[in-house]
Amino acid sequence: MAAYELLDFAPRKYKRPQNEGSVTKLTSLAENDGPEMSVGLDDLVDEIFENSTVEIDSLIDEFERLRTKLKTNRESIKREIEEHRVLSELLMGLTRTISEGVQEVRESVDRHRKDG
Repeated sequence: MAAYELLDFAPRKYKRPQNEGSVTKLTSLAENDGPEMSVGLDDLVDEIFENSTVEIDSLIDEFERLRTKLKTNRESIKREIEEHRVLSELLMGLTRTISEGVQEVRESVDRHRKDG
């Protein structure tokens, strides 16, 4: 499994605030003078603030999800490292036992050759 799969950094589809329409509104409001412009600007500022707040909240939620995933992966990796260490020690012990057994067989064969 690749590191990026462990960390689950798959691309996300964030909804960007749709400020392009707001820019068009701002341009049309700037062409008009009078009290409508200040009311329109207030609405526009509120809309931009709301879009930005929603986007920031979405990003915070995603970062918290990634933090949780990272912690989970950290614990999983630590467990796997410990399992690998234990298995390596067992394998070394088995290798030593087999090596000693092979040495005893060789010595036994050598003795039989000398006696035989």
